Amino acid sequence: MLFGMGTVFVFLTSLVAITSLMSYTVNTWFPSNLDLETDQTLVAAPQASIDPKVLNAIQSAIDQFRGR
Repeated sequence: MLFGMGTVFVFLTSLVAITSLMSYTVNTWFPSNLDLETDQTLVAAPQASIDPKVLNAIQSAIDQFRGR
């Protein structure tokens, strides 16, 4: 049991260390030049209007479901 728990502990510790090292390496070599506030490609598209008949049908289905 001690050998198994030791193996798991060593594996998980090495996994965290290797993942942290990879993250540091990638962020150092390839820094992100993405500015989220000024980048217009990431702005969400305006939502399409929903037909009132479809909206009423959805609301009616929700009301029926909650009424159970």
